[in-house]
Amino acid sequence: MRSTPVPPSFEALRTAVAAQAPMLAPGRPGLRLLLLIALIAVVIGGVYAWRSQPEPEPLPPPPPVSGPSLLTPASTPSPQSGSLQSGSAQAGSSRSGTLIEVTVHVTGKVRRPGVITLPAGSRITDAVQAAGGVRKGAATGPLNLARKLVDGEQIIVGAAGPAAAAPPMADPAPVVLDLNTATPEQLEQLPGVGEVLARRIVEYRDGHGGFRTVEQLREVSGIGDRKYAEIREKVHV
Repeated sequence: MRSTPVPPSFEALRTAVAAQAPMLAPGRPGLRLLLLIALIAVVIGGVYAWRSQPEPEPLPPPPPVSGPSLLTPASTPSPQSGSLQSGSAQAGSSRSGTLIEVTVHVTGKVRRPGVITLPAGSRITDAVQAAGGVRKGAATGPLNLARKLVDGEQIIVGAAGPAAAAPPMADPAPVVLDLNTATPEQLEQLPGVGEVLARRIVEYRDGHGGFRTVEQLREVSGIGDRKYAEIREKVHV
């Protein structure tokens, strides 16, 4: 085989290395110098590595707790006491939130007669106002507007008064009843008017805001022309 020719530059490098080989032989001053430099580098690196070790620092004390995080046994509520307290609180709130009311029947010369519910302690003037107030041109009559309401009572606005409240009479012909203030018992004194028809008259009066004319009696079920002719002179509005 033919050998590859060596380039001139490589040949020159090999010659230079061979010329310096005696300086690197063991025991020569050049090798000792290299070993000394290496030893110094190792010592310096070790010192630097030792001084570069992190120093432990003490941990700061924990911050104080602002409030109690745990309940002491004395302050820990038992389930039974908690349920009792919540039950008493609910009972107290239900008692305080319950309003006692009264229900009254306001009729007569008011704009909206009917059954009204008001808070306990209300007075007759409150009931009259709740019924729309007294009709224009009418008067309340002998009512004591400052009197407290009684549950279940009937308030007749514009009645003639106790003295003219028509005690039972054998002949009711002289009595002229106000259709807007007469009670069912008083209406039964009219000719041909019984308990059922008197109740129908009152229901019509309450449902239509009172009578404005006597002729409105014709609109009440059970009152025909003949019966209307018998009672029209004995009533007024």
